[in-house]
Amino acid sequence: MNEPTTFKLLLIGASGLVGSHVLDLALSDPRVGKVYAPTRKTLAAHPKLIATPIDFDHLDEQADRWQADAVICTLGTTLKTAGSRAAFERVDHTYPLAVARLARAHGTPTYVLNSAIGADAGSSFFYNQVKGRLEQDLAKVGFESLTYVRPGVIGGKREEVRHAERALIRMLKLASPLLPERWRLNPPALIARALLDAAISQAPGIHVVPSGSMTKPADRH
Repeated sequence: MNEPTTFKLLLIGASGLVGSHVLDLALSDPRVGKVYAPTRKTLAAHPKLIATPIDFDHLDEQADRWQADAVICTLGTTLKTAGSRAAFERVDHTYPLAVARLARAHGTPTYVLNSAIGADAGSSFFYNQVKGRLEQDLAKVGFESLTYVRPGVIGGKREEVRHAERALIRMLKLASPLLPERWRLNPPALIARALLDAAISQAPGIHVVPSGSMTKPADRH
C-alpha cells in the first residue's frame, strides 16, 4: 500500500452535492495527504481532514489553508435560494474569486472550478453570465493550472428541494438515449472525479472539461 503523499487540497463547498463527492474521493485517494475543507456545516472527522468554520465575508488572510497545492471550488447556489441577484453573485462570483486570489497570493498553483455548461460572460441569462464572468476573472489571477469543469444538469439528491430541477432530471433520464452527450445528466460522482483529477494532474494552462465527458458510460454508446 502506498504511503500518502504531502499533496494538500483546499476544497471550497465540501458540504454541497458535488463537493461532498469530491471530499469522499479526496479522503480515500492515497495521492492526497491533507484536505482543508472550511465550511459552515459540520463534517465527519477523518485523519486527513482539517475542517474549520469559515466566514466568506471576513476571510482569514493568514490561514494555513491558502498554502495548498490545489483549490477545488464547488461553491454555488440558485437565484431562488440566494433571494436576489446580488446575493447570488456574491456566492457564485465574489466568494470563489476571493478564495482564488488569496490562494494564489500564498503560492497555490492550481485552481479547479465547478462551473456550468453555457458559462458565458456575454450571455443574456444571468446565471450563465455570472459563471462566465467568474471564469474570465479567474483567468486573470495567474494560476499555473486552471480548469473549468462545466456540467449540465446534475443528477443526485440535494438537501434543498428543487422541484423544477427534479422534474427536469426525470425527463432527461427518460430521454437520455435520444439526447446529445452534452445534454445528458451528469452524475455528481463523475463531476467530482473530473474535478479531483484536474487538481492532482495540474496540467499547465487553462482547460475546459465539457459536460459530455461526464456522463455514465452506458450513455455514451
